[in-house]
Order: sequence, then C-alpha cells, then structure tokens
Amino acid sequence: MLVMSIMRATLKMAKAKGVTCGAHPGFADKENFGRKELDLPVEQIQQQVREQLNAIQKIADEENVKLKYVKLHGALANMAARDYALALALFQIVKNHNPRLAILALDNSAQLKAAKQLGQRIIREAYADRAYTNDGLLLSRAKQGAVLHDKDKVVAQCLLLAERGEIKTVEGTIIKSTASSICLHGDNENALDLAINIKKSLEKAGIRIHSCL
Repeated sequence: MLVMSIMRATLKMAKAKGVTCGAHPGFADKENFGRKELDLPVEQIQQQVREQLNAIQKIADEENVKLKYVKLHGALANMAARDYALALALFQIVKNHNPRLAILALDNSAQLKAAKQLGQRIIREAYADRAYTNDGLLLSRAKQGAVLHDKDKVVAQCLLLAERGEIKTVEGTIIKSTASSICLHGDNENALDLAINIKKSLEKAGIRIHSCL
C-alpha cells in the first residue's frame, strides 16, 4: 500500500537524519487530506485514531524507530482544539496506546486542558504559516489569509513568538503564548525556503533551536 510505503520511507529518512518522530493521526479522509471537518460518532473517530497509531507503530518497530509524540492532524486537530470532550476522548486512546507519548498541542486550546487532565506530557505548539483569531485558535482555511505564504510575515510571526511570547491575530490583537515548538506545513509551496529563513532568523536573533523531547 502506498501510504504504508510512504510512512516507512519517511521514518527511515528521519532516523538517518536524527530527526525525532511522532504520529500524526487525523480523519481517514484521503480525498480531503483530513482537512474537512466530519460529523462522525466519537467512537468512530477514536477507532480511526487507534488504527493509525497501530499502523505507524508497527512500521516504527520494524525500522527500530522510537515514536516520541502524537499530534492531531488537520480538521480533527482544529475540532479538538475547540472541543474539550473530543480532545479528552482522543488523548485517552493515545494514553492507552502508549502513556509515554507526549502530546504536541496547539497552545491556549482545549487540547492542553484534556492532556493535563489525563496527566500526559505536553509540548505547546504555535504555527509559523497560519493566521490566528482572538481566541487563540487558527483561522479557518476556508477564509482568505488563513495560510501565510509571505516569507517576511512568517519570519516575523516566529520571531515575535520566540522573543516576546506573543502572537498577533488577524484582528490585530496580541495574545500571549508559551509555545516551545513551531509548526511549518510541509505542503506549503514555499516550505523549504521558509524553513531555511526561519532557522537563520532565529539563530541571528540569538535564539537556540533544540529538540523539545
């Protein structure tokens, strides 16, 4: 299966480069790349997450790669950021799978509350290439300007977070964040160039880049 082959190849490359690996489960909706919110029973979503965790764990074990964290993907992550009960139900699946896995979660979201309730290790995350609303959540991809492509804007957002612990929303409000991890989407057409510029800018500002795990 192509998906399994891609996961195996990705884990192999990450291991060769010394990159920390984790699981990224979302809606089992290939057509929409997991970025469409689906109205499904919680039990069905839990089963999808369980199956995805088991699938990547099997490959990781075969390749002798240790998974360190779980981060929800796409629309499911956005729903769990708003819905405490959903986040709690999904993170319970993670805890049952492996209680040592950290939860990589959007800072200032319901995901943090749920992970804390379950006693899971948390890595607070912010986004380099996504716009924020005043509630600290991500602007819907259905709205214009949700994804940032301009290099200067992306770098500025990262520097503001790293240097001052702040994020500027689309409404112009400044919100506080203690995120220690920055997400940059690999399918952003400028991803490689953005990653290089973010790294250079942070290092130039004297900000040390290191693993959170």
